Amino acid sequence: MIDPFGRAVTYLRVSVTDRCDFRCSYCMSEHMTFLPKKDLLTLEELERLCSAFVAKGVRKIRLTGGEPLVRKNIMFLVRALGRKVDAGELDELTITTNGSQLARYAEELHDCGVRRINVSLDTLDPDKFRAITRWGDLAKVMEGIDAAQKAGLRIKLNAVALKDFNEAEIPELLRFAHGRGMDLTVIETMPMGEIEEDRTDRYLPLSKLRADLERQFTLTDIGYRTGGPARYVQVAETGGRLGFITPLTHNFCERCNRVRLTCTGTLYMCLGQNDAADLRLPLRASDDDALLFSAIDEAITRKPKGHDFIIDREHNRPAVARHMSVTGG
Repeated sequence: MIDPFGRAVTYLRVSVTDRCDFRCSYCMSEHMTFLPKKDLLTLEELERLCSAFVAKGVRKIRLTGGEPLVRKNIMFLVRALGRKVDAGELDELTITTNGSQLARYAEELHDCGVRRINVSLDTLDPDKFRAITRWGDLAKVMEGIDAAQKAGLRIKLNAVALKDFNEAEIPELLRFAHGRGMDLTVIETMPMGEIEEDRTDRYLPLSKLRADLERQFTLTDIGYRTGGPARYVQVAETGGRLGFITPLTHNFCERCNRVRLTCTGTLYMCLGQNDAADLRLPLRASDDDALLFSAIDEAITRKPKGHDFIIDREHNRPAVARHMSVTGG
């Protein structure tokens, strides 16, 4: 699959549910209205869609949410996709999680062929963790990280950098991650979905964060890539890697290789645009994949050059109306 700008689309991110057991304040409203369960594709339908994308050239699939591990019977899909890794049809199957369910699923994830996961963790302070997630338990996440490492899963921590919340904690997070053999990626807050707070109050440019970090760490740019949008540096003092995802200060779209599929069968060709393709209709219209392949091909011809993320300081509205939990991180 080659988009209009010559980029090969080889990476599919699949949001298996819009539901989550946290309500992170920069991501969701406290009182979210979730999709009716009847609107969700079955896990068998999600497997068929993923198989179609693999047949079209996708080599990496990441399962996201919401929180993917709260989807009932989710391991059916993980196991099915893991068989594609075993067969050489997929290079990698990964998952992004908040860590709340990891203690329960870590060993099974590894058994299914998952070798690398991302865990969202914005602070190591239990009280601040509960405040930012609204009801998350840091101890459960730490238990999950322990279980994942014991099971042999490699972990990258993701932290959203938030002004006046965790910017002073990033060095501690960095030392914690690298001290346990984990990479850390920091992410600028993305203007998606209506939330209670004003994102302009929380927006922290990562250019500023990097400058602050360079007062105590030696950061050297490296060419390391995982297939995502992060740009990495090596940290001399810790020996680990630090990634920066900068949708606002440094648009990363020039080498975008991914599309996003929601749990309702909607395909978004860009996280930061509203244009989408309905794959549920062709999926259910025929047991043959010809219609589905045609719909995927047509969608890829509409993949835009890049997103239009901005922090709207004048009107205090998100650049994209849907919440991140709908599309998947």
